[in-house]
Amino acid sequence: MFTGIVEDVGTLVSIVSRGTGAVLRVSTALPLGEIRVGDSLSVSGVCLSVTGKEKGTFSADISAETLSRSTFRKRTAGERVNLERSLSLSGRLDGHLVYGHVDGTGTIREVRHAGESRVFHIRTDPSIMKYIVYKGAVAVDGVSLTVSSVHPEGFEVTLIPLSLGQTTFGGMRPGEAVNVETDIIGKYVRKVLEDRGSGISLDFLKKHGFA
Repeated sequence: MFTGIVEDVGTLVSIVSRGTGAVLRVSTALPLGEIRVGDSLSVSGVCLSVTGKEKGTFSADISAETLSRSTFRKRTAGERVNLERSLSLSGRLDGHLVYGHVDGTGTIREVRHAGESRVFHIRTDPSIMKYIVYKGAVAVDGVSLTVSSVHPEGFEVTLIPLSLGQTTFGGMRPGEAVNVETDIIGKYVRKVLEDRGSGISLDFLKKHGFA
């Protein structure tokens, strides 16, 4: 589990097909001496297990399922990736709970300036949009963000200069694909509301202060 607070921007050294999946290698400034083989890392929002380490780089396997749901099926060597180590139970939760299990991808349709910040309009599938809510949490390429606007075909997020400088968003342009993971709490709430046999409705949640 992660928080969506990026620790390092690494570089994709290689990504090689293996069977129905792939193997990637990433260079990073993260303290690899503190990272063990088998540990989980978020790589642009995708939870991957470290399978090997060399000086300044680590390797990880990508399953066919992950390739089909993420941007890694189209990524190439030299591209930058957001990196975060898994959350420690004794650490601070500065972002929101991020699993690293992406729901799918989106496409940056527009980038516009808002003072020194930038607003990113991201278009994504309706199956993902049903979990996107105004002022709710969303992880885009592994970055914990607040939804600043919702549209029928997509949503917007606003990044301040600090976030732009410490993530890959600083260099993103319209047309680029991004990984999207919606808030896990919203998924569970929707599941409960859709379960007709539960006896729990939106009115019930409002009455008891949950909505």
